[in-house]
Amino acid sequence: MIKEIEIAVLPKFLHDYEFQKLEASKKLKIPTEEISAVQVIKRSVDARMRIPHYKFQLLVYINESPVNLFQPISFKEVNSNKSAIIVGMGPAGMFAALKLIELGIKPIIFERGKDVQQRRRDLKQIQQFGNVNENSNYCFGEGGAGTYSDGKLYTRATKRGDIKRILTILVQHGASNDILVDSHPHIGSNKLPKVVQSIRETILKCGGEVHFNSLVTDIIINDGKVKGVIVNNNKEYFSNSVILSTGHSARDIFYLLKRKNILIEKKPFAVGVRIEHPQKLIDEIQYHSKERDPNLPASSYNLSCQIDDKGVYSFCMCPGGIIIPASTSNEELVLNGMSVSKRNSPYANAGFVVTVDEKDWESKKEFGVFAGVEFQKEIEKIMFEYGGKNQKAPAQRVTDFVKNKLSQSLPQTSYIPGNISAPLHELLPIQIVKSLKKSLFVFDKKMKGYFTEEAQILAPETRTSSPIRITRDKDSLMHLQIKGLFPCGEGAGYAGGIVSAAIDGERIASAVKKFLEVS
Repeated sequence: MIKEIEIAVLPKFLHDYEFQKLEASKKLKIPTEEISAVQVIKRSVDARMRIPHYKFQLLVYINESPVNLFQPISFKEVNSNKSAIIVGMGPAGMFAALKLIELGIKPIIFERGKDVQQRRRDLKQIQQFGNVNENSNYCFGEGGAGTYSDGKLYTRATKRGDIKRILTILVQHGASNDILVDSHPHIGSNKLPKVVQSIRETILKCGGEVHFNSLVTDIIINDGKVKGVIVNNNKEYFSNSVILSTGHSARDIFYLLKRKNILIEKKPFAVGVRIEHPQKLIDEIQYHSKERDPNLPASSYNLSCQIDDKGVYSFCMCPGGIIIPASTSNEELVLNGMSVSKRNSPYANAGFVVTVDEKDWESKKEFGVFAGVEFQKEIEKIMFEYGGKNQKAPAQRVTDFVKNKLSQSLPQTSYIPGNISAPLHELLPIQIVKSLKKSLFVFDKKMKGYFTEEAQILAPETRTSSPIRITRDKDSLMHLQIKGLFPCGEGAGYAGGIVSAAIDGERIASAVKKFLEVS
């Protein structure tokens, strides 16, 4: 017999198997001798009580042998002559490729950036010297933005696909088994590159192709049907199916589609700042204690509210993390956050952003569908120039921000290029400033101590999601105008984060299979 139960566990018993077994016997009112094994299937921290504890969901085996719940996915060599081109090797592109292999279709991937190991040199250049390689950076390259910016795997897209399957594939390629049970799974930017490399090796082993330093500069279209792509302006590759999974920062793809009169549309997104606190302060607020139990993770938060007609919320929260330069051009400044697997930095940071729509970029309406993009670009350029054009981030204590006061000093920051005191209350769009100011007091009521002079904001956080949607049919998942063209993932406006993008990649691969069967 197998029973599923929930127990509460103090942090000191986190890894105590015998204690878990004892608690199971108490809850089920049976002798421990009858329990053959217990398996943790879900684990989360509950800090609502004065003393934080873990909640465990357990499978309890009563006089029965346990089964191995981890079932790896089988990937076999593709023998079919059917193939599909994938543009971009972020999570959407990688998981589309793996699914295509399962379906017997050869994936041919073109990635504008470098492989995970080669990317490291370009990340060092931007961190230490402010030099941006426009095709190899924190956004572009093997694995996409998530590879070197955190590897958080939490998603609300529970109805779009099989989340456990995505996590299983990641474990199969080297991620920790913990991601299968943690309520907010996280791999970490120090470990995710090896997972990404392992996925690439599976793709190649099964007959797929991966081409790095291969920027798709044109899409070949004939009579409303996709026929292939042109790479680096000079080489043609042909296929009747092209998956566009280029990420939310590939503006050149948006411009390419517009030039070819391929339908795209503007969509709402969010902009704001990164807010940074001492991690110790966030731990004290969340865990109600001056000292964090060593068996508790660096604490996180998720805050949101409505200010007038705008949503304000925390985004991509990085406990024990650092702020990074996510710029994709030498004429802009963009910030993001990341954590390594141990989350042991003394800082906590999060996106602190406000939703924006057509009313906010009214002054950019002359740019048509690119009005939101131009709104983004203007903020990024202003911050870049104020920071001295070397990726230094304009910053302000939150207390001074609310008082419209230039900070005379700034707290230490995790941001390696450094920060510079700036009047963000003047530099940011006024509607963003008003919403951020008001929300700070709302958030402080939810987390007493959140609004403090120890906290600072650094600007800007502008790439929360794509400002453009590449339209597709809800049934075929194909572009509304171009047969064989499949917009996919974050860059197409249909996902947000590693797992949801991976799920979308799998859905698109299945749609490609159906298309190829009838075409």
